[in-house]
Amino acid sequence: MNHIPQVHELAALPSSPPHVTQSEFRQALAQFATGVTVVTACGPDGAVVGLTANSFNSVSLEPPLVLWSLALRSASMQVLRSCSHYAINVLGAEHEALARQFASKDVDRFAGVAWHSGLAGAPLIAGAIAHFECRNRSRYAEGDHLIFVGEVERCSHLSGATPLVYQASRFFTGALR
Repeated sequence: MNHIPQVHELAALPSSPPHVTQSEFRQALAQFATGVTVVTACGPDGAVVGLTANSFNSVSLEPPLVLWSLALRSASMQVLRSCSHYAINVLGAEHEALARQFASKDVDRFAGVAWHSGLAGAPLIAGAIAHFECRNRSRYAEGDHLIFVGEVERCSHLSGATPLVYQASRFFTGALR
């Protein structure tokens, strides 16, 4: 018989003043290589939103859960906080320009981008090497970001594709070994 340990949640502990500067923290974080995604959603008025995010990670296999985070000051926050579904589009090595386009401000991020509607209208970017179509399950405010946990309702991927990787403020597009 398998015994599953009981999990106890801890109350938030009081925090002490940070001992690192914001600059030191950013420089240390930049050493961690991440994949690059574009998170997309469709607002209640039918307008689509999308943004480049590299704060994507798996949470659970059962149920299938993923997470990502968004700055509280993001212009897309209102739509993403209130929508029922969103999609996480994992970018391939050939998508550096697309990553930059969805990271830009004051532009039509979907200009020239081929996509089709997924669950609840969330845009699925053509050619993305993986799609995760998620129900907006829960959100947690921490620091200056909101952490989104999505329950994956459908996913797909391209076998053998090379991902776009971001590290030290640069994109890398070579094959990973």
